[in-house]
This record gives sequence, structure tokens and C-alpha cells, in this order.
Amino acid sequence: YQRRVHGYVGRDKYENEELIRWGWPEDIWFHVDQHSSAHIYLRLPEGKTMDDLPDDVVEEAAQLTKANSIQGNKLNNVKVVYTPWSNLKKTQGMDVGQVGFHNQKLVKLVTVAKRKNEIINKLEKTKIEKEVDLQAEREERDKSERHEKKMEMLREKEEQKRQLEEARRIADLKSYKTLQDTDLMTTNQDNPNIEDDFM
Repeated sequence: YQRRVHGYVGRDKYENEELIRWGWPEDIWFHVDQHSSAHIYLRLPEGKTMDDLPDDVVEEAAQLTKANSIQGNKLNNVKVVYTPWSNLKKTQGMDVGQVGFHNQKLVKLVTVAKRKNEIINKLEKTKIEKEVDLQAEREERDKSERHEKKMEMLREKEEQKRQLEEARRIADLKSYKTLQDTDLMTTNQDNPNIEDDFM
């Protein structure tokens, strides 16, 4: 498992809304249960899922989520929910930054007994604050994915073509077709100087 995981933290409900809208399929969403908090997204390496997250990464993300909740940060035994971004459901009438879930079975819960300042301080040292164009990042990711799928299809077609040609070559060898090339055949009539003398 690649240890380096990028995280995104929504600064307010409007930024949370942008994160909901432009999340990636590789994103795992964290939020304090039953309290307001920042939306925390972990962007996993391609091909990894929520089940691949090591316990210490889940704990760090949960600690960060708790620290970014005004109410949750003051409480002990705070529950933090997490789920794949694709499981987030936004319906008409929901407040800005509010979400539901498509499938409750994909939602996991972790309890943060108390704030661990050593974890928060470590994460703060890796923090980079910058304006991010979430839409542009998502569109670039999707463009790259489409290109990779197209290249994969071309590779598959080339491999199928190669296998078909190899199968034809083997079939031709078994049928003696290459030995019976009429362009290379001659008869006695084609070459009258050859006499049939069997004795």
C-alpha cells in the first residue's frame, strides 16, 4: 500500500459542496457523525479501495475530522463516519454541504476516544493551503482515464489481431496450404525437355 495519501479539507459548507460535486471515484469521505464538521477526503491511489486503508491512516483521518469540528473537537468518544465518495447522495432540498448515502452498508464508523495532538501536529506539518480548481482536476482525471481506456482497447485489438494471425498461420501449416502454391507448380507440359523415363 502506498503510504502517501492526499487529503482535502473543506473550509466551509460551500467548499464542502464543491468537494461533493467534484470528488473522484478514488476518494473516501470522512465526517463527524451527528455534528457539523469539515468534509475530509482522502484520495487513494488508483485501484485501491476503502478496505485497503490501513488502521493508522483511518485513525489520522478521523483525528483530522474531529479536529475540524467545532463541537466534535470538544467532545470525547466522537463517532466519525467514512464512505466512498461514490456512495454520497445529494438530493433536492438538502442544505448546502449536506449529504445522504446511497447504500448504508458502505458506511463505516470509527470512534475517536479523544484528540491526539501528536497526530494533529504531524498532519499540520504536511498541510498545504491553496486554491484548487476541483472541477478542472476532475475533468483532467476523467480525460486521462478515457485516454488510458482508449489505449487499452487499441492494445487489446492489436493482441487479438496478432492471435488471429498466429492461429491462421498454424492452421495453414496443418493444412499443407503453403505446400500447394499453384504459382510455384509446373507440369511436364510447361517444360517439354523433361522426359518420362522410369526404366
